[in-house]
Amino acid sequence: MAQLLTSPPPPQAAELRRWELADPADLRTLRASLHEALTGERLLDGQRMDEVPELIVLVATELATNALKHGIPPTIVRLLAVDDSLILDVADHDLSSIPELADTRPMGAGGRGLQIAMAVSLKVGWYATDRTKNIWASFPRR
Repeated sequence: MAQLLTSPPPPQAAELRRWELADPADLRTLRASLHEALTGERLLDGQRMDEVPELIVLVATELATNALKHGIPPTIVRLLAVDDSLILDVADHDLSSIPELADTRPMGAGGRGLQIAMAVSLKVGWYATDRTKNIWASFPRR
């Protein structure tokens, strides 16, 4: 299995949107708002997204769920843009642990968010600041 990059996203990446999540109930709002930020349209119940926005929303949900479950709130989700890429950056406030790929767990045991991110994005990395642990994933702009 590939390893996570240990670097922040490109420093010239511009923040497009930011969300702060306190608990899992905030994930539904994140998904709808992120879709709207990516496409300019509200996502109606049962509506299907285009491929890239759908993958970004999937990874955002997986990484934010991990942060809410294993990190210290609040979870901060940022959508960044640089050149021809969109970058999703998810942070929590638990500096006592580092991200681990769950490649040895049996299927169905959970912990596959990073693997999903690595499978559907261009790059995945992580870094820490003095207050947060961040995981990011990059995607092509349509």
